[in-house]
Amino acid sequence: MDMLVTMLSGRGMSGLLKTGTAVLTILLVVPALLKLFVVTVDEGWAAIRTRNGKPIIRNRPPRRRTATGTVGEVVVLAPGSHGAFPLFYWYRLVDVRCRATDLPAREMTGAGGHQHRVHASFEWRPIATGRDLRVFELDVVNVKERASNIVGAALRDTIRLMEGTELPHNDEISARVLAACAAQVRETCGVELLRVMVTGDALTDGYLLAGALRDADRPAAALGALHALN
Repeated sequence: MDMLVTMLSGRGMSGLLKTGTAVLTILLVVPALLKLFVVTVDEGWAAIRTRNGKPIIRNRPPRRRTATGTVGEVVVLAPGSHGAFPLFYWYRLVDVRCRATDLPAREMTGAGGHQHRVHASFEWRPIATGRDLRVFELDVVNVKERASNIVGAALRDTIRLMEGTELPHNDEISARVLAACAAQVRETCGVELLRVMVTGDALTDGYLLAGALRDADRPAAALGALHALN
């Protein structure tokens, strides 16, 4: 009883408050402060240290030889937790997940004069290393627009060399277009071109009419081609 009265007295209550405050500080405040100074980068994201919106470039060699990078490379954080003090205000996340961009429908003519209406799209993602990221962040105003122009031109040149009346399988077209323009897309846009997909292929009225005119000496074939226009 005496112990309980002593604890409820002024001095005892003050001691309890101090002990409780210390416990709460250790359990709640300290972890919260630590969380402020730690940046956690998830899978599919890359964090770069930025100052005034621009990537920090490694501009001096390390004092000891390490595998952290070379002079002139953009500072990139791999997935995981990284201490951010005292630069935690300078971190920015760059989304490096795969994304797709649609190309406008267009008419393309093959090697044999066959005309295709092609609907296509391509998949791409930023490359979060070195000069590629620097190009993606600073030099390219609209990555999708520039990459679309390059991929569209390569797709047109690829189809111009194809024989026959039907386009080959998507994997074959993708491999040809990637071989033709992947290096240029990386050099000028700082992104990795993953795949090109043709999502639609149809005969156009112009091709059917041209075929009907060429087959004027074969009435049956010309009649069938004209009926196809209706």
